[in-house]
Amino acid sequence: MKAPITLIISLLSSVSSSKRIHFKKQMAPSSCVRCCGPLEKSAYPYGLSQTHGVAGDHHTYPLPEIKPKIDITILKGSKGEQGERGLSGKTGKEGPKGSVGVIGPKGNKGQPGIPGNSCKQYYAAFSVGRRKWMESEELQAQLIFDTEFVNLYQHFSMFTGRFYCYVPGIYFFNLNVHTWNFKETYLHLMHNSEEVVILYAQPSDRSIMQSQSVMLELWLKDEVWVRLYQNNRESAVYSDETDVYITFNGYLIKPAESE
Repeated sequence: MKAPITLIISLLSSVSSSKRIHFKKQMAPSSCVRCCGPLEKSAYPYGLSQTHGVAGDHHTYPLPEIKPKIDITILKGSKGEQGERGLSGKTGKEGPKGSVGVIGPKGNKGQPGIPGNSCKQYYAAFSVGRRKWMESEELQAQLIFDTEFVNLYQHFSMFTGRFYCYVPGIYFFNLNVHTWNFKETYLHLMHNSEEVVILYAQPSDRSIMQSQSVMLELWLKDEVWVRLYQNNRESAVYSDETDVYITFNGYLIKPAESE
């Protein structure tokens, strides 16, 4: 019995001795230690104090600062859409006139062009007559006509006895009458409300034909008509149912320039 007990005791003593040796090795200081100078101070990264630093007398130093280099071309975006065109600038001053160049050679004859539209033509014309005589029973009496020879586009009204201007321009007018024996013949050719020309014949024992003409510049809606005028004596014009002795004519010579 004594022999096994002795063997167990020796084994336990050897194990305990080996643990002490191993603990001593762990606690043994490092063989290589960096010594700091008297002015050198140890640094503690990440703002740790000495109490939170690395155990032991070893000094720590800050890590080197690394500045990464970024390639700008990698971050460049795609090309944007084209913007709207801006307003045109002010026109510059006109430069000096250049000298006349050398006359070049005569070119070849060109091809005929497309036919253009014909110029618009304007017309206005009338010719009317009266088959019945007329005496002035009042100071002023408008002469009404009862016979229509030409009345283009009905610009002359047979009801009112007046020509109405629908085509502005230069017009020619002509008035022909037959006098009455021993009676005065006194007529006005009227432009709107103004007397333009007079057709006059003194009383005579013979009846004669009298005529008066004039050119007038008319504007839109102007009126031209004939008035029998009574002065100090009775005024009259002669005609009969068979023959026409009184005529009034007018036509457009030149239309006004269009604006």
